Amino acid sequence: MSEKIDFLAIGDLVIDAFIELKDAHVHCNIDTEGCELCLRFGDKVPYESVDIVPAVGNSPNASVAASRLGLKSALIASVGGDQNGQDCITSLKKDGVDTEFVKIEKDKLTNYHYVLRYGAERTILVKHTEFSYSLPKDLPEIGWVYLSSLADNSEEFHNEISEFLKNHPETKLAFQPGTFQISLGVEKLKEIYKRTEVFCCNKEEAQRILKTEETDIKKLITSIHELGPKIVCITDGPKGAYASDQNEVLFTPMYPDIAPPVDRTGAGDAFASTFTIALIYGKSISDALTWGPINSMMVVQYVGAQEGLLSKEKLEDYLKIAPEDYRIQKLS
Repeated sequence: MSEKIDFLAIGDLVIDAFIELKDAHVHCNIDTEGCELCLRFGDKVPYESVDIVPAVGNSPNASVAASRLGLKSALIASVGGDQNGQDCITSLKKDGVDTEFVKIEKDKLTNYHYVLRYGAERTILVKHTEFSYSLPKDLPEIGWVYLSSLADNSEEFHNEISEFLKNHPETKLAFQPGTFQISLGVEKLKEIYKRTEVFCCNKEEAQRILKTEETDIKKLITSIHELGPKIVCITDGPKGAYASDQNEVLFTPMYPDIAPPVDRTGAGDAFASTFTIALIYGKSISDALTWGPINSMMVVQYVGAQEGLLSKEKLEDYLKIAPEDYRIQKLS
């Protein structure tokens, strides 16, 4: 049996093809909501460049963040029996992620998404291969499971994960729900929510989970706590992020950009995973809130969700030179 794994990420893996557009425009409603990326219909539209980024997705991104920050990290995911799948495994290994539990399904195609980049924002064209989900047998000791985005044929797999966690009370769970997990609803994932040690999402996702139009972050946090999670972290884009252990709610501003953002893909994954990793290292919630925005800031300096992820040493260097106003505020 393998040695103990500090951080076991579970979730879908994908290759992203980033297509940079210039000959396009954005149409928004008067309140800047409901924005749409617009291209000329029935025409040939030139593009600037294409960048192929393997082995990404919420959970793969988190596994790479954990590895670079010094944890023994592994990933449970599936790839197809194609060259894209091999490229993903090679990329993960290069980043020090244990790929023993990445399953190759030879008759299927590796997930491949197209990311339309326009400025620092993006629209992603997605298609999920329906892989067969199951936990590997004879898993070693697991410190933390980090659960995130899975395809819409994974409902039963969540029950298997819940059963594993029930049988391994020493293993802690971090949950960053993906689109399908949010659409499944709270009731079907109630055992996951109850078992969650650390929960992370953005404000809009919290509203969808709770089926509410409530905008008060503190009220959203309270409602998420009521589902079971012990520590709740909710991000609010460039406005900052909030975290609570049920005793107090803390707020952090975002770490200032060192240069204008290049691509915002993966900023949320970087924040959520780095916040969790800081807690795994024994940091306080307050300290974890100062870690998350730094990796998030660095990720948006590059195309793709992983290139900017920092080592522990470099992240701590940015903490040392943080501006005076980069400090935690207590809200309650």
